[in-house]
Amino acid sequence: MTASFRAVVWATLCVCLAAAVPAGAQDMPDPSLIHGKALPAPELGTGTVTVRVVRESIGNDVPNQSVTVSIGGSTRTATTDDRGRAQFTGLPPGQEGRAAATVDGEAMQSDPFMVPAAGGLRVILVAGIAKAAERKAADAARAAAAPAVKGAVVFGGNSRVLMQFSDDVLQVYYVLEIVNSARTRVDIGGPLVIDLPPGTSGATPLEGSSPTATIAGNRVTVTGPFAPGTTLVNVAYRLVQDRPSMTLVQPWPVAFQQLTVGVQKIGNLTATSPQFADVRYVTTQDGKVFALGSGAGLAPGTPLTVTLTNLPYHNPAPRYVTLALAGGLILLGVWLAARPGNVPDARSLADRREQLFKELTQLEVRRREGSVSAERFASRRRRLVADLEQVYGELDATGGPRGGGEGIAA
Repeated sequence: MTASFRAVVWATLCVCLAAAVPAGAQDMPDPSLIHGKALPAPELGTGTVTVRVVRESIGNDVPNQSVTVSIGGSTRTATTDDRGRAQFTGLPPGQEGRAAATVDGEAMQSDPFMVPAAGGLRVILVAGIAKAAERKAADAARAAAAPAVKGAVVFGGNSRVLMQFSDDVLQVYYVLEIVNSARTRVDIGGPLVIDLPPGTSGATPLEGSSPTATIAGNRVTVTGPFAPGTTLVNVAYRLVQDRPSMTLVQPWPVAFQQLTVGVQKIGNLTATSPQFADVRYVTTQDGKVFALGSGAGLAPGTPLTVTLTNLPYHNPAPRYVTLALAGGLILLGVWLAARPGNVPDARSLADRREQLFKELTQLEVRRREGSVSAERFASRRRRLVADLEQVYGELDATGGPRGGGEGIAA
């Protein structure tokens, strides 16, 4: 892949959160992935940054919390409201800043962010991530010790399909959360199998994917039983673009709770799907524009169908014509070189050799008579000797008679 998977996941979260999907329409993302990150917020005024403080999970807001933003050599302080948000306005665009807060003795700091020239930013600081991870690990250990029960899993609301472009190649990423809502491990009666669309290549599991997920060719296999909570499966593959439009059809073996597809928008590209209830365009902090399609869940076996039009691609026809012409010229050259009429026969070469000997002898006579200058003699003699060497080489190639006097040309 041309970009790190961590950057791709972050781009996905930026796209989905910046789209302002209504509350309750989807699960909130893993807090550890968004902690300290700045999300673009074009709906905010220029120079405005909001900092939201929560404990362990999104929605568990921390009100009346002191928050600081350091920028341009100065530090500003604000207090969170009932929804855990502190707002800073009038920050200088183009300046780098960082947000910080201390909750229950835990000091937190955001990643550095750049105040945009238009619109604002939203930052989330999550306290207690380490403690939450410890509890989750303990719960997982208890669940692993319990026997698995028959049940079902789904692709959770945080599951995403993301498409980006590199030259004439479409890079497709699946960020999938397999959700088991039971308190114990679930056996779905076999592995969960995802057959990727025809024409894909380079399918590979990526960073953060569960070790239970393996790929053979274009088939992704996730073995169970599935632990309570989520099992992450991150997959990437390539699709070559050789036409201005294409349709991706991906069936899913289990239900999809919430459909979210992000497609990088280049030029006049459009993304349509019968499953999209809404398509909007959002811009990430690094300036990339995504067409974001969202829709209701999909039943097991129902394919996701996405049609991309006005794709950025290069017509291969001129390249093929050029290659064909070059190949034709090469074949013509080989044919001409192999024609018998182009290869001197031994007799004509022998006659040429004798003629050169005769000219060389005459040149020597003229030098002794003084009728040719030393410079003219040397130049002419070099040329005759070179021609004789070429004739002898061609005689060797044709297997013709060598005759005497070979040492004269040396």
